Amino acid sequence: MTGLRSVLIANRGEIACRVIRTARRLGLRTIAVYSEADRRALHVALADEAHAIGPAAAAESYLRIDRILDVAKRSGAESIHPGYGFLSERPDFAEACAAAGIVFVGPPAGAIRAMGLKDAAKALVAEAGVPVVPGYHGARQEPDFLAAEAAAIGYPVLIKAVAGGGGKGMRRVALPEDFAAALEGAQREAQGAFGDPRVLVEKYVLSPRHVEIQVFCDAHGHAVHLFERDCSLQRRHQKVIEEAPAPGMPPEVRAAMGRAAVEAARAVGYVGAGTVEFIADGREGLKPDGFWFMEMNTRLQVEHPVTEAITGLDLVEWQFRVAAGEPLPLAQDDLAIRGHAVEARLYAEDPAAGFLPSTGRLRALDLPAGEGVRVDTGVRAGDTVSPFYDPMIAKLIAHGESRDQALDRLAQALGRTLVAGPKANVAFLKALAEAEEFRAGRFDTGFIDRNLDALTGRAAGLDPDAVRAGVEALVAAVAAPAPGRGSPWDRADGFQLGAGRRQAYPVLIEGEAREVVLAWPEGGGALAVEAGEGRGAAPVVVPTERGVLVVAGGRQVAIEPPDPFDVDLDHAGAGGTVKAPMHGRLVAVFVRPGERVTKGQRLAIVEAMKMEHALAAPADGEVTEVTAEAGAQVAEGARLISIRTEDDA
Repeated sequence: MTGLRSVLIANRGEIACRVIRTARRLGLRTIAVYSEADRRALHVALADEAHAIGPAAAAESYLRIDRILDVAKRSGAESIHPGYGFLSERPDFAEACAAAGIVFVGPPAGAIRAMGLKDAAKALVAEAGVPVVPGYHGARQEPDFLAAEAAAIGYPVLIKAVAGGGGKGMRRVALPEDFAAALEGAQREAQGAFGDPRVLVEKYVLSPRHVEIQVFCDAHGHAVHLFERDCSLQRRHQKVIEEAPAPGMPPEVRAAMGRAAVEAARAVGYVGAGTVEFIADGREGLKPDGFWFMEMNTRLQVEHPVTEAITGLDLVEWQFRVAAGEPLPLAQDDLAIRGHAVEARLYAEDPAAGFLPSTGRLRALDLPAGEGVRVDTGVRAGDTVSPFYDPMIAKLIAHGESRDQALDRLAQALGRTLVAGPKANVAFLKALAEAEEFRAGRFDTGFIDRNLDALTGRAAGLDPDAVRAGVEALVAAVAAPAPGRGSPWDRADGFQLGAGRRQAYPVLIEGEAREVVLAWPEGGGALAVEAGEGRGAAPVVVPTERGVLVVAGGRQVAIEPPDPFDVDLDHAGAGGTVKAPMHGRLVAVFVRPGERVTKGQRLAIVEAMKMEHALAAPADGEVTEVTAEAGAQVAEGARLISIRTEDDA
């Protein structure tokens, strides 16, 4: 029990559910807010009461300070927990809560503001004696000037948004000729995500390890660190698997990083939970003089459960107690590391298609917890993964006495995980947890990119077991007699007298027309689908309105009968049709009808689930049609640009 009696959670998804569970355990009345898209969401069902705050778009709901404070006042909320993302690092939100007499479960607005801009934060912590990465952290933003600074720093460099985090507005640049396009993309993404296009340019550390320190401070002058997390397994600067403690962390480096993190927090008068992030040179192991401050996240982190697992603490409970004015429950000497923990972020995305976000209804969802395994999620089977928010489905956290045991438990849990509907990265995560080099501690932030084909299974192609199970299900549905009609002549099971029968059977596999061979033994009998040698994965078949989804080995494939009427007659045979790869917003179009384009040329950019995706010309030709303007919402599969290629002429 804390001095607080109620809390409004100004967030959604798994973090809202996570906060609600701790708040209810502490006896707080919980108040949820939701957009139109989240009316039936899990966090709404878990809370004691819930209030609508606007349309699906975050800018009209979860980012509306006025609407959230209005609900807080009407519901009598004594405190507001911002979770992470959305308004969690907005100093004006913390100030608005204070002005309304509502406790903000987070740091003071001044601390958020001081650490919210990376350039100012680096200058501040440098004054406190914390090492920072070499680079340009000044105010000038002219492209030519920044390009000159990058040349002076020496390539490769990293362009980073001054505001925000989470990999948004960040680009690694290896060559001078790529700098201008990377700068443009980083600034546009930063403007869209944070409303601030400014960037800084830093030296890119070779073989970098991303190590962060969890800090906690109270209003009585006490500050501790709760050890480190290694977040080096990343893709596009987005964390994929996190663990605590960091592999190969010497005690003296842990102590040095911990001291630096606490000094950084003290430098801004910090109160509450925060994370100080460092980049370390991993080429020769972690050293006391081989790490540099990157940024401070003035909120709870997505990966906080691994710290909870190795310390046995509830960090959300600590947040509530500190916000209520209590001193920290423990001193630095009272804290100790117990075992090892790893966390995998389960996303609705397709690793085999460049990690494109995937949306749609979760037709099946099984997230098995077990010994040493915790699952944090904000969705249930039947819920919809929408294009409006982050595509995280769940976090799987495994804890063990050793790193090997924790990774074994994580891999086993992923092997039992089932997601059907949107594509998911289950198999990719399992491959990471089982990767030999990662398990041996030989990894850095470039590990995923270097091993992408092996980890995503791109080279393996379709799983014959999945194809076989899906086609068998389709044929069985067709072969079954209609209700009330038992005549054998109504069946389509391949029965015939004499020799065995073989038949080419057309299907759509992932939308592509294919043929498989159906074979019946002599005199009829059990159907065999000839699809190649299997891989041993046990397929799970989930029916849909048009066909089936088959999940095998953590990968999903859609199999449907062909629709003879589903033909785009206006563009039949056109080899240059560019379609939206997912639901999202068309943020930029770079071509007009009549322009000549070359294969691979960037044509447009679609933004979905907080990430930008460039659309390229599939062939040389002339643009004949552009069907949407920048700013428009587009549906997956929508035709955006048509190109007349030489083959079409």
